[in-house]
Amino acid sequence: MPVHSLFDLSGKVALLTGASRGMGYAMAAALGQAGAKVVISGLEPDECLAAEAALRAEGIEACAVACDVGDRQQVGALFAAACQRYGQVDILVCNAGIGHAPGPLAATSDADWEQVMRINLQSQLWLTSLAIPPMAARGDGAVILTASLSSVRGNKGIGLYGLSKAGVAQLARNLAVEWGPHNVRVNAISPGVIRTRFAGPMLDDATLMARRIAQTPLRRVGEVKDVAGMTLLLASAAGSFITGQNLIIDGGTTISDGN
Repeated sequence: MPVHSLFDLSGKVALLTGASRGMGYAMAAALGQAGAKVVISGLEPDECLAAEAALRAEGIEACAVACDVGDRQQVGALFAAACQRYGQVDILVCNAGIGHAPGPLAATSDADWEQVMRINLQSQLWLTSLAIPPMAARGDGAVILTASLSSVRGNKGIGLYGLSKAGVAQLARNLAVEWGPHNVRVNAISPGVIRTRFAGPMLDDATLMARRIAQTPLRRVGEVKDVAGMTLLLASAAGSFITGQNLIIDGGTTISDGN
């Protein structure tokens, strides 16, 4: 089936972090199915190679580069490898991130703060600082930063994670204002509970999930395709007048009265 012209990414190159499995892999597959060449990264080399093989088996032009986004030198090497392989990066998806042990903010150690902020927020600044200027010079680019539903809600047990993701949403707004005159669009997406390994502990808690589903108008958890669809929209001409937004993908949880 041909891709609608509004979603056609033929000739584009997409670089995605946190894309060797789960939500990031689904994002990469959606962009690749729309015609983009994709460069995926993840922390584990074996997972990266397996994801690359799976994408290629779908007929997608893909390559994988293992990268610890918490290491600035590795982030630079990742971007350089993408450009060396395909010449440029037209679409950037910063999806890599980590959680932390739940607990009150006052119990957060300095080491936890530094690690979560570095990986979830600072790494996105590092990578966007590399990728956006060449996009701006060409007069075209799309950047998608993965935030979280926790970026727009108060959080009793994952306050540090929520703070880092709120920073991601603000980074998208700042970069959208800074680079919009050069036709570079920057948006954040904020998934709710999505069926991934990352959300496993929550999904395994039947009591918690019953309460969450009751608070969600669509009465289900999200699937990775739900996030992939939004990513395709924002990366393509279909989203060409959307920038600086934090788009919430949560089945309506945030707007529900709990009934």
